[in-house]
Amino acid sequence: MTAPSWVARVEAAYVGAPGVGAGLDAAVEEELGLVSVDVPPERWADAVAVARESLGCTFFDWLSAVDELDDGFRVVCHLAARRTGAVEHLVVRTRIPRERPAVASVAGVYAGARWHERETHEMFGIDFTEDGAVLRLEGLLLPEEFEGHPLRKDFVLASRVAKPWPGAKEPGESDERPRPARARRRALPPGVPDPADWPGSTAQGER
Repeated sequence: MTAPSWVARVEAAYVGAPGVGAGLDAAVEEELGLVSVDVPPERWADAVAVARESLGCTFFDWLSAVDELDDGFRVVCHLAARRTGAVEHLVVRTRIPRERPAVASVAGVYAGARWHERETHEMFGIDFTEDGAVLRLEGLLLPEEFEGHPLRKDFVLASRVAKPWPGAKEPGESDERPRPARARRRALPPGVPDPADWPGSTAQGER
């Protein structure tokens, strides 16, 4: 008898009935050979626990987030399980709102997740909780005086404001050849919003 495929095992663990994952309201998909599971934020920690307990994902690789702007933040965890002659990969994902973003910590499932949660908190401003209480996570990479969360898409990258961006040049324009008199509006560097939209900008009231 042929052993069930990895995606079949994941589906059985998360959406099969009965099963450890019953009631998780999970959605399983496979794309380019990678199996992903999407769960509601309130079932995040449970879903990660299912990966370890039911699927044998004993290897924790990383945890981070993606800023999806108006759609909030997607928290992502990559795990792996060793099977005979192969390593199977699994991504567990959830989406949390942009305003006061928070999700349960999974450090109780994978101790190594704490470092990644600290980094995600520092870079995205996402809080992690235990028993409903927000954890006090120490800074990891940024200096104490740093303000803001640099991996958010609305964070102004000051170095790109101060340093000329090569992509802002017109076709054929160089330092030796000046900008044409009738040129398109100069493009802003990636990660730099219009100055009129910067927090605290006086230009906002002048429009």
